[in-house]
Amino acid sequence: MAITYKKTVAMFADVVSIEEAEGLLQWALKHPQGKVNLAACTHLHAADLQVLLASRLPVSAWPRDAQLKAWLTSALQDSKETTHG
Repeated sequence: MAITYKKTVAMFADVVSIEEAEGLLQWALKHPQGKVNLAACTHLHAADLQVLLASRLPVSAWPRDAQLKAWLTSALQDSKETTHG
């Protein structure tokens, strides 16, 4: 499993596929104050990104991979600025 769920943090690791999206959504709905740790993530399917965009869960750690970090910070931070601005 590419996502490990703790009480307050969802830990992403390696390749997070489309199969993870429904579980991530369920966890996000049950833990609206939760955070996501993307440090060990190497690839994120667009369906999982959509869950992150919709849930607006804060990121406690960004991916170590520079390209993935740039893509996700741009998508997730721009989303928050757009909805609040």
